[in-house]
Amino acid sequence: MSKQILLIEDDPDLAELISDYLTMNYYDVHHAGLGQEGLDLLDTKDRDIDLVVLDLMLPDMDGMQVCQKIRGNKNMTNKVPIIMLTAKGDTTDRVLGLEMGADDYIAKPFEPRELLARIRAVIRRHEQPNQADSQSDSLTFGRLSVFPDSHEVTIDDQPVRLTTHQFQLLHYFATHSGKVLNREQLWQAMPNDDSSDNIDRAIDVHISRLRALIEDNPRQPKRIITVRGVGYQFATDQV
Repeated sequence: MSKQILLIEDDPDLAELISDYLTMNYYDVHHAGLGQEGLDLLDTKDRDIDLVVLDLMLPDMDGMQVCQKIRGNKNMTNKVPIIMLTAKGDTTDRVLGLEMGADDYIAKPFEPRELLARIRAVIRRHEQPNQADSQSDSLTFGRLSVFPDSHEVTIDDQPVRLTTHQFQLLHYFATHSGKVLNREQLWQAMPNDDSSDNIDRAIDVHISRLRALIEDNPRQPKRIITVRGVGYQFATDQV
């Protein structure tokens, strides 16, 4: 069965180019030229959509707002992966898009085959394993558990919703617990990010957002510890 892609893009020429290329590669594409139109389509089709390709600059609302609405709407498939398209390529915009809940970010202009490769990679990461025992192999630190196979995280057995990048970062921490990791190492743990002139700031923003989700008190973190002048350390002993 073909994967279903929702393309939210107001440029008709670019939308046609993307739609034709993805269709040629056996994807079914649903196009919306406005943010609200895309939200309505996603709400109607619900779980049929496998991935959203979302333009940042839309006539009726900012792509960031669309992304937030998708992630915040419990009646919608709020875990559907999102790839954001934008003419803006600086680190701040890229990190903001990812931290708003996007799973990947590609700057215009781009080659259609690059978008196709990213779509395939993001969908592959989001596909759930069929094994009934996928929860059995976990990385557990006190009340926090990381399930690599299903890309799930729980605290006190309650699910914590993370973006793909947040999960990649947390999983890297969990598999290197106790070690002090510098920002370059952490950046490399998220291979879908492009090179940046300000890696330190990008990583610090990622860490701040992740702490807000997994720390009891993000201002006094006990899981992700700052090692001044070096980087960060994921605590082995947690409560």
